[in-house]
Amino acid sequence: MKSPHPKIFSGNSNRPLAEDICASIGAPLGEATVTSFPDGESFVKINENIRGQDVFIVQSTCTPTNHHLMELLIMIDAARRASANRITAVMPFYGYARQDRKDQPRVPITAKLVANLLVAAGANRILTMDLHSQQIQGFFDIPVDHLFASPVFFDHVEKIDMKSDNLVVVSPDVGGMKMAAAYASLMGAQLGMVWKKRTSATTVESVNIVGDVKDRNVLLVDDITETAGTLMNAAKLMREHGALSVRAAVSHALLSPMAYDRLKLGHIDELITTNSIPVDPQGLPITVLSVASLLGEAIMRIHSNESVTGLFKVKGFWCARRS
Repeated sequence: MKSPHPKIFSGNSNRPLAEDICASIGAPLGEATVTSFPDGESFVKINENIRGQDVFIVQSTCTPTNHHLMELLIMIDAARRASANRITAVMPFYGYARQDRKDQPRVPITAKLVANLLVAAGANRILTMDLHSQQIQGFFDIPVDHLFASPVFFDHVEKIDMKSDNLVVVSPDVGGMKMAAAYASLMGAQLGMVWKKRTSATTVESVNIVGDVKDRNVLLVDDITETAGTLMNAAKLMREHGALSVRAAVSHALLSPMAYDRLKLGHIDELITTNSIPVDPQGLPITVLSVASLLGEAIMRIHSNESVTGLFKVKGFWCARRS
């Protein structure tokens, strides 16, 4: 008999988020053993009956990426072999998303490879948030529900004294213009952009700014930051052009030691991010917003075969990125 609640399980990448999701919808977190053998091989055992059930497996493929990806694949396989009716991989952060095209000779399209692996393992559906590029949805031949963190960011920014007539939403690079335009439209703010030149994998040079930020509050928006090089250079440029304050809203903060060192420079007044992956503020002005309720609501709607489109609206306005 099908349970009125979905069966939700968690890998080891972000168990606190899975627990918060369950708390938000009043469902228990499923019992599963997810561990490793001494040689590093992952071992999974689902400790309850899921035959004919609607199963959701929460796992962000963040650091260590390969280990967490294997955990997810093995959990999906275990659920399939335990006769689950439908298996949804809930990936708040989709690793390898930046490798979504051949931008140089003889390189793979790893985002597509990961999609193939998930389907081969037995996933029937994907629930994710703020993909690095929306075309990744097309890498799957199964349904993909793609959520946006913008409603969560909007609620937070609205509480700060950042009036729309004095707010400029800035993309720190050309690739983020669509995302920045959606935020600016949602918040009734002006739009700006930074043109950057990448000198290495960890070093970025911000060259010029498009838009007026003098005596204005600036909100930098991006989907991922790892070394914070792009954000720091953009923020420094904003300061040099007379910005009153500089905040950054980043969906997935994969903060490396280099990123923490750069954040200590003080060019950014506040880094606003989500708990799609575990984030340690380390005493820095980092605000971590929860997306548990957003993901929980999406899970319940999928479980009851309802539309998730309503999750893309904030006060009657669409918050999805413009295409």
